[in-house]
Amino acid sequence: MQVRSFMTDMILFELEDVVGKENVSTNLTELRVYSVDYFWLSRMWQDRGGVGPLPDVVVRPGCTEEVSKVLKIANYYKIPVHTWGGGSGSQGGALPMAGGILLDMKRMNHLINIDENSHSITAEAGMIFQQLEWYANEKGYSCMHIPSCLTCGTIGGALGHRGIGIFSSKYGKIDDQCMSMEIVLPNGDIINTLPVPKHAAGPDLNQIFIGSEGTLGIITKATFRLFEQPECRKHRAFMFPSMKDGLEAGRDIMNKVQPSIMRLFDEAETVSIIKKIIGVEEKGNFMNFTLEGIERIVDIEMEIAMEICKKHGGRDMGSEYGEKWFENRITFFYPDNIMDIPQMFGTMDTVADFEHIEKIYWAMKNAIETNFPDVKFIAHCSHWYGWGTMIYDRFILNKVPEDKEEALRLHNEIWNTGVRAAMENGGVINDHHGIGLKLSRLMKEQYGPAFQVFEGLKKELDPNGIMNPYKLGL
Repeated sequence: MQVRSFMTDMILFELEDVVGKENVSTNLTELRVYSVDYFWLSRMWQDRGGVGPLPDVVVRPGCTEEVSKVLKIANYYKIPVHTWGGGSGSQGGALPMAGGILLDMKRMNHLINIDENSHSITAEAGMIFQQLEWYANEKGYSCMHIPSCLTCGTIGGALGHRGIGIFSSKYGKIDDQCMSMEIVLPNGDIINTLPVPKHAAGPDLNQIFIGSEGTLGIITKATFRLFEQPECRKHRAFMFPSMKDGLEAGRDIMNKVQPSIMRLFDEAETVSIIKKIIGVEEKGNFMNFTLEGIERIVDIEMEIAMEICKKHGGRDMGSEYGEKWFENRITFFYPDNIMDIPQMFGTMDTVADFEHIEKIYWAMKNAIETNFPDVKFIAHCSHWYGWGTMIYDRFILNKVPEDKEEALRLHNEIWNTGVRAAMENGGVINDHHGIGLKLSRLMKEQYGPAFQVFEGLKKELDPNGIMNPYKLGL
């Protein structure tokens, strides 16, 4: 966009004509706000006095038609476009790496409809997800998408990065909960996916755009399933002698009952974070789970789940610790309770089937701790499927290089080491935080020749390459 000031002003006038002068900003203070999300590197860079990637202009559209017109302008002038929701992403997915236009979507935060016959809710994608949940709650329902970023992440952000909430083991991920979407393509065309997600009318277009991280278009509206609030919700906790025992118990539970929540913590996390937040004083591998729904069914499921845990060597710790975990389900992620700047940290959430998951855990742990002796590795399995689970594995380094370039390289070396250990042993690069800038360089390693499918979609839908450059390996 920085051709010369005269041309720049001409383009700014076109953008102001679409969204209003008050919704276009080139103020440096405002631009710098968008150079930092929750990606550790962007925060460290700012913390050490650096300036992160800046957009040339921030544009705040108020409706889908305005998004369409902005993209037509951007496509004509070949200006990069980055979409910003709540800025809560941990992968650098919204950072304006190529400058250009930053489209802040939060003015588009209106409820469209609640359909109680079909149990669905529709809203604009700039709405913070907590607000959507409150609208559902007013009618006696829940979206059952309760992530740690509930109070600061938007609908579009959750869809763009294929997000997940704590109730996923029963209600699914965001891609299971989304029924349909409105999307603006890079050329400005407004399209709608089919009104229901289950059909035989070709591939489900939802699954092309969910997880595309703003590289193929901009999600402007979405419809989600609504769930009735459960009649009861019951919690339990067990302590297992090993990760192997806990993983086997979790596998059997998922194939016999359907908990809404299940967490299995390795010993390192049990004796640190679990001890600190909910007061467990002993060593071992802590598991908590939650069952909910009709009370008669929940009681039967609880009996079965407890039998499974005891069969695999779990010691029953009663309901108290499970209830404490649930009370702290969001505060677990607040800075006072978990790692934060100036520490170096990262979450390498990896997903795999049950055949490979324990092997992956040990491979990642050994790779990190062997190559980086000062780094602490902790992990838990937080989202479960009938075929496998994911490892929410985290590294923590207290003594971080003062030089920001040196810190950047060390951070990326740790990530490469851990993620490659996962992939080499049957793991997938990421479960629910997305790829963004952080893991972009590893996408071709993960997919191999299959990556040409992504590249083909990108080339066809976004031939000028304006949409969120350098993300998702594209």
